[in-house]
Amino acid sequence: MSSTLYRHGVVHSPADPFAEALLVEDGTIAWIGADDTADGMAGRADEVVDLDGALLAPGFVDAHVHVLETGLALESLDLSAAGGVRSLADLLDAVHRAAGEGRELVLGFGWDEQDWPEGRAPTMAELDAAAGGAPVYLARVDVHSAVVSGTLADAAGARGLPGWSDDGRVEREAHHAVRDRVRDLPPARRTELYTRALRAAAARGVVAVHEHSAPHVDTRAGLVELLTMTADPAGGLPLVVGYRGEHCTTVDDAHELLAAIPGLTGIGGDLNVDGSLGSRTAALRAPYADDPGASGVLYLAAEQVANHVASVSRAGVQSGFHLIGDRAMDELLLGLQAAADVEGVAAIARTGVRLEHAEHVDAHALAALVLHGVSLSVQPAFDAAWGGADGMYASRLGVARASALNPLADLAAAGVPVAYGSDSPVTPIDPWAGVRAAMHHHQADQRISARAAFRASTRGGWRLAGLDHTGAGELRVGAPAHLAVWRAEHLAVQAPGGRGAWSTDARAGTPLLPDLSPHAPAPRCLRTVRAGVVLHDELG
Repeated sequence: MSSTLYRHGVVHSPADPFAEALLVEDGTIAWIGADDTADGMAGRADEVVDLDGALLAPGFVDAHVHVLETGLALESLDLSAAGGVRSLADLLDAVHRAAGEGRELVLGFGWDEQDWPEGRAPTMAELDAAAGGAPVYLARVDVHSAVVSGTLADAAGARGLPGWSDDGRVEREAHHAVRDRVRDLPPARRTELYTRALRAAAARGVVAVHEHSAPHVDTRAGLVELLTMTADPAGGLPLVVGYRGEHCTTVDDAHELLAAIPGLTGIGGDLNVDGSLGSRTAALRAPYADDPGASGVLYLAAEQVANHVASVSRAGVQSGFHLIGDRAMDELLLGLQAAADVEGVAAIARTGVRLEHAEHVDAHALAALVLHGVSLSVQPAFDAAWGGADGMYASRLGVARASALNPLADLAAAGVPVAYGSDSPVTPIDPWAGVRAAMHHHQADQRISARAAFRASTRGGWRLAGLDHTGAGELRVGAPAHLAVWRAEHLAVQAPGGRGAWSTDARAGTPLLPDLSPHAPAPRCLRTVRAGVVLHDELG
């Protein structure tokens, strides 16, 4: 039996808000308490870690990740503003330089024309010129559309498919064809990308990710590999919780998929009811404010939703969907009610229905979600990136309609089970940034407390995966030792209500967290541990 004693720190544990030390034995938390009591345990521990005032907290769960695409993005051109691309000219320069390096395929992720002075996406002709004929694939930041070179379009057979545009913009089937071509990788290369993405997550204090696989994202075999390579903590990687976005018409479809992917948690995730707001493919009741001729795309009708929910529920696992727009939510609720009418509300709730993103949730939708016991996986970083009167949401929808998006406080107040994620590579795996975004939502009445946001980013992910019964997501005796060590300049507790000042006084019994005020420095991860196994270490 191996053991590690952590001491001289701040332990984030509701069981003991004043704890300074924690003992891990054989992958399980064996004791939590004060430093003076820890003196008697130091001699028998295999490892004693002096935290030097650092925070020891539950490890994060990122509830929406695309592992293969994250790995590709980490090795591709960063076309975001953070990557130095602030105009169309910058993007074309980056493509030209990459092609000049002799890359067989120029890949890029993260471009967003919204704030560029040119105000438009690149064209196929411009990519052909910049790359000198090399194949190019550049995913928009939401990864629901892309622009491609003529060479790649021809190789993928994308021309003329639904979603093809002669300027090189691809969405829907045309985009899927190009993505399939880009992801046609040797097995060893695929494994390398998986490993890189998961190690990057561990470096951010993440002990588990929910992988949202789908035919247009990765293969069934790829998901099997991810589940296999992360099943044992001894492998040194975060746990992968698997979801597969394939539509099921009958229970036999669901059983076939479960047999093909052993260990699958749910059939859904990126099973798209609609697209994204940035690419104007999210299905809306009213047209886009900046394109009155468009109102998005509905990929699944209510009948298909109903069939999928009923089939997957009968197979005994969780069903789920991706949806963004209010029109998509309307269709989802019609299908969900139809399934409940046949199967019964209790039967549907027993296995569960999970929605990804669900950015439009009005009062009617909220009531229906509560009635049917639906859980939500949401991304607070979306509001930080695109919310506000000057953001992309307001440009696409108008300020009034955009102000209703991502109602985090309403979801929390209604008791909807919620977990937070990044949708990486759409936004980076950065859980503290997600917590901060939830606290500082552009709509003041939708801000939530640091404690609630932190729980949604830790225990919430285990809950949505049906694994909270293990005690994961909290530091308490008997729970698995899924934890992270953080260096933060200030540790504090937020004032009641979640919008006031911070205090370093924990006498109220609330565990301390890093100060996440708007200009406070981000915490730095010093160690990430899954079931006692160190995944990332800067402590030495």
